[in-house]
Parts: sequence; structure tokens; C-alpha cells
Amino acid sequence: MSLAKPRKLKDNQGKTYWLRKEAVKTLLVAVIVILLFLIALAFGAQNEQLVSINYFVAQGEFRLPVVLSVTFIAGFASCWLISIVFVVKLKLALRKATRLLHKQQKPNHNTKPVTTDNA
Repeated sequence: MSLAKPRKLKDNQGKTYWLRKEAVKTLLVAVIVILLFLIALAFGAQNEQLVSINYFVAQGEFRLPVVLSVTFIAGFASCWLISIVFVVKLKLALRKATRLLHKQQKPNHNTKPVTTDNA
């Protein structure tokens, strides 16, 4: 099994990189997420208390790490859905503007050229 040698990449300023900037960013985000997960795991292992949660119609007792993780996931999902709505609205507006721009840039063969007499 041979590993391919990483290619040298050049940016628009002529600098040479071994990795793409996107790959470095992805790697950095992955390391941060893994570190946060490990911190949360350590926190959950140290805190095993039961927490009483009162719903509108019921009540339950859960472990603290479970309550925190469910709350975090619910908050993340709701924020993600809200941001998706904004992104979709922006993409639709961009598509509409691009369509209008292409429509305005098409040559109109039905019009006559306007000439001015400077004599």
C-alpha cells in the first residue's frame, strides 16, 4: 500500500501550500469539536446527580448529563433550522436577482438602434 505524496498547491498570490485552506479549517473544527466532546464526557462522568424536570403535564427525574445533552442538542437543532430558513430565503433572492440580471443582459433584437445626428 503506497501513500500518495501530498500535492503542492499555490494560491492566487503565488504562495505554496501542502494542504488546502479548507482542509486545514475542517481539521481545526474537528479537533475543537472532539475536545468539547471530551470535556462534556468528563463533566458527565463527574456529575451523576438526579435532576427533577417539571413539564406542563408531567414530571420526571433524569441524570444531569442527560438533561444537559438533550438541552444542548435541542438548542443546536432549533438554531440550525432557523439559520437554514434564512439561507434558503437568501438563495431564493439570489436566484431571482440572477435570473433578472440575465434577462436584462440578453440582447433585444426587436428594438431599433438609436442614432444621433451631430451635423
